[in-house]
Amino acid sequence: MRLRDKVALVTGAGSGIGRATALRFAAEGAQVACVDLNLDAARETATTVEKAGGAALAARADVTGEGDCGRMVADVLARFGRLTTLVNSAGVRPIGRDPAPPSSEWQRVVDVNLTGTYLASRAALPALVESGGVITNLASIFGLVGGSLSPAYAASKGAVVNLTRQMALQWAPRVRVNCVCPGVIETPMTAALIADPAWREPMLQRHPLGRLGQPADIAAAIVYLSSDEASFVTGAALPVDGGYTAA
Repeated sequence: MRLRDKVALVTGAGSGIGRATALRFAAEGAQVACVDLNLDAARETATTVEKAGGAALAARADVTGEGDCGRMVADVLARFGRLTTLVNSAGVRPIGRDPAPPSSEWQRVVDVNLTGTYLASRAALPALVESGGVITNLASIFGLVGGSLSPAYAASKGAVVNLTRQMALQWAPRVRVNCVCPGVIETPMTAALIADPAWREPMLQRHPLGRLGQPADIAAAIVYLSSDEASFVTGAALPVDGGYTAA
């Protein structure tokens, strides 16, 4: 029960890494606000938490909207009385494999992956300062190295890495801020890519551990960074990538 007495808000909690993180947080003793653009998906995650004996809240929010971010934090405070932990897991991948996407696609990806991370963090900051809390952002191996299918995705995730460092410096000592940089993880977001052998097989070869990641692999790292065991860790960008970035 490494997160006993913690109150966590997880964006993107309706599927993939966000869902796995919300479920793992609850198993570790946290009260969890499951937030997603898809309210039904958020409710499904929250219901799973509650059926296992945990305490959960489901809410809908578009993290690109400042008002939505403020409301989701207010909902958590109204239900649980405080907020100790924020996980910015909401994110999108590019549509298609365009090496020079149009400005509308660039803006969509950057708005969700980067601006959404900032707006959610900014909305949660006062409550996290009060609790001495922690933020974990979701970046990517493609925020550390090249190789993404999209310049918009690479730019957004690289910016999340450096935004993490900046927030860690400016919001210390009351708030710790870190990010996780997943390798290729088997989620609904990546399903279409993984189903393509021409993409999957070369990508498998880039992961020295010989497999692609699972959402639980990332959730485990987020639990560590969110726990008191990581009390001296801030500003870190932790690759959880099967060795992809070691090459």
